[in-house]
Formats: sequence, C-alpha cells, structure tokens
Amino acid sequence: MWGAILEDDRRAFPVANLCAPGRFPASGPACGLPLHYAGRAPFVPVQLVSPILSFTTPSGLSGSKRGNLSISHYRSPLRRAPQSGNLLTGPTPVTEFSQPASRPQTWKLTLAYDGTDFRGWQVQPGEPTIQGELQAALGRITGESPLPQGSGRTDAGVHALAQVASFVLQAPIPPQNLLRALNRALPPSIRVLEARTAPSAFHARHSAVAKTYEYRVFREAICPPFLARYVHACSWPMDVEALQRSARLFEGEHDFTSFAAADPEPPGRGLDREAEPDPRPPPRPEFQVEPPTPSTVRRVFSSCWEERQCEAGRLLVYRVRGNGFLHHMVRNLVGTMLDVGRGRLRVEEIPGILAARARSAAGPTAPARGLFLHSVEYGEQDFALENG
Repeated sequence: MWGAILEDDRRAFPVANLCAPGRFPASGPACGLPLHYAGRAPFVPVQLVSPILSFTTPSGLSGSKRGNLSISHYRSPLRRAPQSGNLLTGPTPVTEFSQPASRPQTWKLTLAYDGTDFRGWQVQPGEPTIQGELQAALGRITGESPLPQGSGRTDAGVHALAQVASFVLQAPIPPQNLLRALNRALPPSIRVLEARTAPSAFHARHSAVAKTYEYRVFREAICPPFLARYVHACSWPMDVEALQRSARLFEGEHDFTSFAAADPEPPGRGLDREAEPDPRPPPRPEFQVEPPTPSTVRRVFSSCWEERQCEAGRLLVYRVRGNGFLHHMVRNLVGTMLDVGRGRLRVEEIPGILAARARSAAGPTAPARGLFLHSVEYGEQDFALENG
C-alpha cells in the first residue's frame, strides 16, 4: 500500500504526487501509516514491508513506531537518486531565478525629413510634428513613449538632411532592429538614417558643439513643381559678389537680436539650446532682481554663398555654420542678404543692423521651404560614442 498524509490536509495522496520534507512526529495513523509531515524537506515515497516493530527514516530524521510496521526506502520501485542540498532548507523564491531588469539605455538617432507637411519639430497638440510622429512610432514599437530631444527645433516647413535626436529606452533592442522598425512605423516623409546607443550623458541639443544650415535659392524664371517645396524661387537679377561680402560680415561672435524672431513665443522656444539654470544663489528678499533673459550672442564659424548647377537650373546656396542659432535667425539672415543682392540694402549697412539689436532694422524673413538643417557636430562626448 502506498500513501502518506500532509499536516494541513489529512486525506491520503498517492505517493507519486508527494515531494514534501520534514520530520516524522507521531500523530495518528493515516492509510495505515503512523505518521504525518511537519515541515518542507524532500520526501521519497516508501513501501510497506514485513510487520516489524520498528521503521527506518532518512539520515537525520526521527521516527516513532505505532503498530507492527516497517518503512524502507531500499525496495521502493519509485526510489529516486538523492538530491543535493539540505533537506531542511525551505524552497528558493522564484524571484531569485528571474532575469534582472535591463538598465535604461540612451539612444542617438540621425533623421532626414521633408518638413513641408509638418508644423515643425516640436510637438504641438492636434498638429502633425516630427517630434510627435517619432514619439508615437517609439510607443508602437517598444511600448514606451519617451519624448525625443532634437538638436534644434526646426520651424514649420523646414527640412532636415541630418537632424539628431536622443532619448532613453528601457527595452533592450538591437540598433538595426530599431532602425528598421522605425522606418516601417514612420510616414515616408521621415526616415531614420542611423540608430545607435550613446553614453548616458549624451543629449542631442546640449551636447552639440556646431550646426550647419543650408538655404537654397532657385535662380531660373520658372521653378519646376518637383523643386517648389525645397527652394525659394528668385528670378530677379542678383549681385552675387555683394551677397558674398555681406555673408562674411556675420562671421565671428555677435549679438544677433536684430535677426531673431520678434513674434511672441513659449519660454525656451527662441533658442536652439535651453537656458541653463542660473548658478547664482537666490537674491535676498529685500532686493528686487529682474528675471534672467536668454543670451542672443552666437558665434558663426563660417558664412558663405555658393553657386550650384542642378538638373532643373541654377541654384544659389547659402551655408552657415555656428555654435547655435536663434529662432528664425538663418531665414532672417537670408532675407536681409537677398535685399543686399537686389540693391535694396548696401553691404556697408550690415554692421549697423547688427549693432541696432532690433528686428525692425533687418530685412524680411525668407520662406521656410528653402531651409535645410544640414548637419550637427559633437565633441569629446560623442567621440566616445563613435569609438565605443
């Protein structure tokens, strides 16, 4: 006969279902056996043999006799090999065997997009934006919805050849898999050119040391429809040499207030870089201190015009590289220089426009459709990323 009884349930169970540890205190018969279990150490099924006034137990366990029975492990047909470990050790919690959670990982994406049908980079309620589309695609792919930070907030209608975005994901996913999944989830006008992990301190905007923008002006009398979304058509006569001279005057460090957008904006929108926290201690209550204003000083490393020939005709391309740009700054520079090229302004007036620090002193804002974010550069921090 095969059987045993558990302390919390005195019904008989087939021994094939048992795997319980503990001692064998005398406790009243169950299915003819003078024992039950108290504890949780591995137990091996037993066979009832000849009626002797004693029974044997595994080493280290105590037994008590009641009736002419003997319990032996030796002849049990269900006998298993001894298992390692202490019989009196409790069960190991399942959590000890579970895999540790993956640590958050910073990502760097390089994007190209046609900005014609979007309201710019920055997410806006109810409006299509590059940032919003990218966030939604990440949510569909990973179940997480981080807000990607761009190297700069391009305006509505502005394009990008190599915009950079950074964000943090918990999900462990290979870079090539993320790149392919994003390009399937994003609209065709947004493409991910590269996806890679980055050091935790990397930030697409704060880590950038230089950015380059291009503005494209189409010079033929009729602009082909397939170019109209990507150029500013200017067929009137243009003094290219005057354009070049005026462009060089913007090189160096200047206060570009005259070329910043004058329209009201949300806090932080006017600058490519968010204002850093003020390191100074808060003023004492008896002093009245004006709130800090963001700096409008920028350094322009290079500023020049070049002529190009495309299949549809001639292009004038303005390329400017700097450590940062104000809202509408490049488009206002282009609009002012085009006035110089058309003879509406003189090159000699440019220094005075800079010194005026007033938007009304400069020329008009060039259309967004001709502007491209060309590239973004990073320093030592990104060097570690590229060579990690």
